[in-house]
Amino acid sequence: MNFKTTFHYISYLQYPLMLIGFYFALSPYLIGMEKLRENPDVIFENLNNLLIFMGLGVSFSSLQDTTKTQNNFSKKIWESPKKGKITIITMSVTILLFLILGLIGFLNANNGILKNLAVGLIVLSLGMFGFLKAAIEMFENHRKDKNPD
Repeated sequence: MNFKTTFHYISYLQYPLMLIGFYFALSPYLIGMEKLRENPDVIFENLNNLLIFMGLGVSFSSLQDTTKTQNNFSKKIWESPKKGKITIITMSVTILLFLILGLIGFLNANNGILKNLAVGLIVLSLGMFGFLKAAIEMFENHRKDKNPD
């Protein structure tokens, strides 16, 4: 087994990390409305954890094999020059927005909920940078106008 294959297998850690993030998204609603009324900060604490684990999951997904697509939907996007460019631009704008919001929140907020959410946004945006690199590679590997099959 070579290093490339090892990293492709490591990329499957994205799924448990995303499930942990999903747990944090649902857990404030599963504890009951009474406890939520007593401590409304639970929502924001869990949102921060959600952002962090989603960022970690997205960063692990960037280790996947970019010569293969995950499904037909992805294949249609990456084969089309127009759809692929739109997707990459959308991802870039989203990353930039998350990073700017996270940095503004981190630099302007006092030690509190907003500062924690800002850290979560920064982690998510940094994880998305690796995913953007993988998306660009997938676009280069699969686009029909450059690689006719």
